[in-house]
Amino acid sequence: MSTELYDALLYLEKEKGIERNLIIEAIEAALVSAYKRNFNQAQNVRVDLNLETGTMRVFARKEVVDEVFDSRLEISEADAREINPSYELGDIVELEVTPKDFGRIAAQTAKQVVTQRVREAERGIIYSEFIDREEDIMTGIVQRQDSRFIYVSLGKIEALLPLAEQMPNESYKPHDRIKVYITKVERTTKGPQIFVSRTHPGLLKRLFEIEVPEIFDGTVEIRSVSREAGDRSKISVYAENPEVDPVGACVGPKGSRVQAIVNELKGEKIDIVKWSEDPVVFVANALSPSKVIDVQVDEEAKATTVIVPDYQLSLAIGKRGQNARLAAKLTGWKIDIKSETDAREAGIYPRDHAAPAVEDEGAYDFSSEEIE
Repeated sequence: MSTELYDALLYLEKEKGIERNLIIEAIEAALVSAYKRNFNQAQNVRVDLNLETGTMRVFARKEVVDEVFDSRLEISEADAREINPSYELGDIVELEVTPKDFGRIAAQTAKQVVTQRVREAERGIIYSEFIDREEDIMTGIVQRQDSRFIYVSLGKIEALLPLAEQMPNESYKPHDRIKVYITKVERTTKGPQIFVSRTHPGLLKRLFEIEVPEIFDGTVEIRSVSREAGDRSKISVYAENPEVDPVGACVGPKGSRVQAIVNELKGEKIDIVKWSEDPVVFVANALSPSKVIDVQVDEEAKATTVIVPDYQLSLAIGKRGQNARLAAKLTGWKIDIKSETDAREAGIYPRDHAAPAVEDEGAYDFSSEEIE
């Protein structure tokens, strides 16, 4: 054994944060196993490792007894007192049994233990770092892909981007830089395993936090997000200060802020709507870009009936029902959309005490050709 091991442990304690005593205990335990395995010994032994002098010794530990049944584990009282007259029954006698060629085995074993502990410590550090980054966004570099995952380098570790979490309108190539949302961090026998997503609504939320200073500092609050990744999303925002326009803050000068997010998501359409505690106003805003004439609310069923001009019906429902579906997810209310003509024929509009027409002033649609 060399004093180089002592220097190495000092370095690990300082640089990796691994306590020296823990590694010494692990090395001593591994040396005991190595001794028993390599020298066919089953006796009770202890290894004394002196890092300062670079020496190590193996001691057989035997109990002092009246009658010896197993000489590997026991020693007679008479024999023990020949070693030291003070020994009594029940005491433990230690006899050095260090093999002459044990140094090579000891060095190899110590190296394996240190390597393993360093690996475990590094995995622990990585896990601790990334467990705090769950539900956060990071920039990664695409490394490779197989039938199940795309492997994204996050610096110290590769994250897994499952097929179901990949955007359908994107293709990924090695060395591409992409922003990903960390959905889960697991501790496994092979080390930390990190799963990321490009489709999670949290990615959209984090992108707005990055691009919009008012969201980052809390002036504007994101209340809800609904997303069909790669196609269209809706996000509701609110500002407690009435002088702050939450929708305008998210849009940015000439649409620059939201356009940066649209570009990051490869053209995904984004509707930004103003949140309201009044379901009439909120549902009307959520159905942007369509215009809404009236919203009728059933509080018990948490359902709404929305009446729109005849020419706006298809726009309100959206392609394959997408606009209505996203609005329902965004608001948490069921939404039944009827044209003005159908509502009149059904006798539900105008009502006896009809509410004034809802003016949809709290929404901004980033789906028009002009903005794109």
